[in-house]
Amino acid sequence: MESGSAGKRPYRLGARAAAVEATRTRVIEAAASLWMQRWYAEVTLQDIAAEADVSVQTIVNRFGSKEGLADAVADWMASRVLADRQAPTGDVPAIVAVLFSDYELHGDANVRWTMEEDVPAIARAIAGARSLHRAWLEQVFADRLPVPGPVREHALNLHYAATDVTLWKLWRRDLGLSREDAERAMRDLLISIDPRRGHYE
Repeated sequence: MESGSAGKRPYRLGARAAAVEATRTRVIEAAASLWMQRWYAEVTLQDIAAEADVSVQTIVNRFGSKEGLADAVADWMASRVLADRQAPTGDVPAIVAVLFSDYELHGDANVRWTMEEDVPAIARAIAGARSLHRAWLEQVFADRLPVPGPVREHALNLHYAATDVTLWKLWRRDLGLSREDAERAMRDLLISIDPRRGHYE
């Protein structure tokens, strides 16, 4: 009898851990969904709890605070970006298409978050996202970027500006370009700043 009980204990512990992780993920997804639609301050822990079908105390127990939850959401979204932004090195059309797939889903929220950098949790999330985007640019444009040094930094800054979400907003929202025309504009801009064309000599 004791042997049987001992055998069941690891299974029970494993099932409990899985349930805890599932709840954690559900809360993070609920918070991310709400913050994609509304300002940070407008979303309360009660709103998130209702969306995730948990208690506010459960959220506090898992994340400590609203800011703690925001940090977890930022980490979760960063991992998704890394998984979703897969593009062949140097293939400008594919790189732009992958980037637009992200921006068409999350661009409006990303732009709104940049307007809330006075909120510490949002500021941390944006700083992380910027570092992630820069690292991604170094990866997908590895074939064209100069060796480390000032010229490389200049080239990276130009590529960052050409692919920033605010430029997507300008084309898609402010100027009302179609996705096709906006993608073409970004492709043309990236081609024009290719350091191999001699612009940085």
